[in-house]
Amino acid sequence: MPPPKDVVKIAIQMVGAIPQLIELQQTKPLASVLKDVCDAWSLPNAERYALQYADGRQTYITEADQEAEQLYNGIQSNNSDVKTDSLKKLASLSQDVTFAQEFISRNGLKQIFWIVEEGNTTGEMLAHTLKAFMELMEHDFVSWETLSPTFIKKIVSYVNLNVVDTSVQQLSLSVLENMVPTSRLLFELVKKEVTLDRLLTHLQVTNSQLQLKAMALLIALLLAATGAERRDMMDYLREKNIRQFIHKNIIHSSEPLGDEMAHYLYVLQSLSLNLCEHRMRSSMDPYSQEQRELLQSLRQNAFEPEPEAPASTFSTERRRSLCAKEFRKLGFMNNSNPAEDLRRAPPGLLALDNMVYFSRNTPSAYTRFVLENSSREDKHECPFARCSIQLTLILCEILHIGEPCSETAQAFYPMFFGQDHFFEELFCICIQLVNKTWKEMRATQEDFDKVLQVVREQITRTLSLKPTSLELFKTRVNALNYSEILKLRQTERLHQEETLALPVLELRERLKPELLELIRQQRLLHLCQGTLFRKISSRRRQDKLWYCRLSPNHKVLHYGDVEEGVCSPPIESLPEKIPVADMKMLLVGKECPHTKEKSSGKQNKDVLELAFSMVYDMEEYCLNFIAPTRYEFCLWTDGLNVLLGKEMTSERTQTDLDVLLSMELKLRLLDLERISIPDTPPPVPKPPSNLNFCYDFSHAEQ
Repeated sequence: MPPPKDVVKIAIQMVGAIPQLIELQQTKPLASVLKDVCDAWSLPNAERYALQYADGRQTYITEADQEAEQLYNGIQSNNSDVKTDSLKKLASLSQDVTFAQEFISRNGLKQIFWIVEEGNTTGEMLAHTLKAFMELMEHDFVSWETLSPTFIKKIVSYVNLNVVDTSVQQLSLSVLENMVPTSRLLFELVKKEVTLDRLLTHLQVTNSQLQLKAMALLIALLLAATGAERRDMMDYLREKNIRQFIHKNIIHSSEPLGDEMAHYLYVLQSLSLNLCEHRMRSSMDPYSQEQRELLQSLRQNAFEPEPEAPASTFSTERRRSLCAKEFRKLGFMNNSNPAEDLRRAPPGLLALDNMVYFSRNTPSAYTRFVLENSSREDKHECPFARCSIQLTLILCEILHIGEPCSETAQAFYPMFFGQDHFFEELFCICIQLVNKTWKEMRATQEDFDKVLQVVREQITRTLSLKPTSLELFKTRVNALNYSEILKLRQTERLHQEETLALPVLELRERLKPELLELIRQQRLLHLCQGTLFRKISSRRRQDKLWYCRLSPNHKVLHYGDVEEGVCSPPIESLPEKIPVADMKMLLVGKECPHTKEKSSGKQNKDVLELAFSMVYDMEEYCLNFIAPTRYEFCLWTDGLNVLLGKEMTSERTQTDLDVLLSMELKLRLLDLERISIPDTPPPVPKPPSNLNFCYDFSHAEQ
C-alpha cells in the first residue's frame, strides 16, 4: 500500500550522532517534528534546535519554508481537488511576506503564470490562482513589467468576455488596475485592449463589486494618461453620458456608497474639473481674433445694436468711444482695453468662458444683470465683469481646480454628476447670487472685496450641505442671504468669545488639570473601543483591513487583520499583541518608516498627515498606522502618548480643552450674568477700631 501523499521520507544527521531516516508528515507542525527528532537522540530543550538543508542553499527550514514547498508541489498536482485546495491556501498564505518570499524563490510565480497561460483553468480554480498572484505581487518582489504578453492577453480576455465568472472578472480588473501605473508600455497595452465601452458595460451591471473594480481600472487609466489623452477620454465618456449614469445608478442606488467608490468618484470629479486648468492659467491674447470676438460678443449680447448708418456718419474715434462706454457699463476696469482685465491668470480665459456661457445660455438673466446696474446713478452698481473674474477665481479655489488629486479624499459633490456643464452652470447661479447679495448689502465699489467674501461664505456653507442637484443648491444658497450670514457669524462669535478678566483666567488655569485628565481618560477609552485601519500600498489604496484596540486594563495593544464588513471584532479574535511596557516611542508624518519606504514616489500630503508609528521592543520593531481620518489620528496619537507617559500634542486636545473650559466657565459664572467682573479684586477694608457692634448672645439667654 503506497504511503499517503503528505508523507515523505527524509534523512536527518547531526555531528556525533547516528543519522535518522524518518517519515515526515508534512501537515504536522514543525515544532512537533523537532521534538520527535530530539527525543530519538535524547536531546533536551527541543525548542533550541532547528532543521537545516544539507545541500544547495543550506538555509534553515521554517514553517513558511515547509508550507511553500508543500504548496509549490500541490499546485502542480494532476488531481484537480488537490490543485484547487493548494491554490486556495496559497491565496491565503501569500499575504505573509516571509511565506511569499519563500514561494517566489522556488519560481512559484512562473508556475502561476503557466496555469493562467495554459488556459485550461476556469471557475473557482482560476479565481484562486488570480487571487494568489495578486497577493504575491503586492510584496513588490517581482516587477509588473516582467509579465509576458501571453499572460496579459489572457487577463484581458477575462475582462472582455461575458461568459467568464464574475469573481474572475473582478480579479482580472484588479490585476490590470495595478499594472497600468507601473509603465507607459503597460498603460498603452491595457488602454488599447480594454476599451472604454467595455468598462462602461461593467459599470452598468448590478454587481457592486464588479462596478467598483471597473471604476478602479477606469480611474487608473485616466490618472496614467497624458493631458491630451485624458481630455479625449473624458470627452468620449461625456458623449456616453457617464455622469448621468453614475448619478442615477451609483450615487442614488439602493446600496450604500462605500469608501472606495466615494474616493473614485472624487478622483473622477477632480480630473474632470482640472480640464479647466489650461484655460484658467492662460492669459488673454489681445492679438487672438477668436478671443477678441468672444469679448465683443459680451457687449453685443448686452446692448441693443444701433440701426445701420452710413460709414461716414461714425468716425473711428466715436466707435471706440461707444465701445469703451459699453464695456464700462459691463463692469470692466479698463474699458478702453478690456482685454487687460483678463490678463491675470488665474482665472485667465476661464473667466471669459464663463461670462460668454452666461450671456448665451441665460440671455435674459445676463441682460437684466447688466442693464439693471448700468442704469444706476447712485454708486451702488454691481460691476458684472469685475465680479465675474473674481467669482471664477473663488470657484476655482473652492473646487481645487489645478490641484493634484488626493490619494485618500472622498469629498465629491453629488450634483456634479447630475450636470454636463457643471462649472459653467454653477457660475451662472453664483453670479446672480453676487448681484443679489450686492443689493442686500447696499454695496458700493469700495465694498467689492467685502461682498465677494460674503459670497464665498454663502457658497462654501451651501456646498458643505452636499446638495444632490444644482436646483437644490440654487434654492439653498439664495435662502442663505446676507442677514442669515450675519446671524451665523454672530452665533459663532458668541461661542468663541470668552471673558478675559484676570479672575476668570486664574479660574481657567485651576480647571485645566482636571479637564486634561478627563481628556486623557476619553482618549484611552477610545483606544479600548478600537479602530478599523486600512493598509495602503504604493500602487493602490484598497483592500486590506486591520483592527487595533487597547485592552481594558491598558496593558496590552491587540491587533490583527479582519475581513470587510467587520465593525468591532472581539479582542480575543485579534492574534497579535504588544505589551504597553515594551512601547518606546511614537513617530508621526515623515518620521514614520512606512512613509520613508514610499519616498521614491511623489509623497502625498494627505497620507503624511495621517501616518504614525509605534516603536516597540528595544526600538527594533514598528507598528505602522494610517488613520482613516484626522480625528482618529488625533485621538490615537494622544492615547499612545498617554500610555507612554507624555503630553498630548494633537490639535484636537487643544480644541477639546477649549470646549470643556468654555462650558465649565459658563456654568461656574452663571450666577454672575450681566455683572461686570473687575480686573483686580476689590480692596479688603481695614479692621474696625473696636468690636462692640458684635451681638452678645448671653443677654438674650437671660
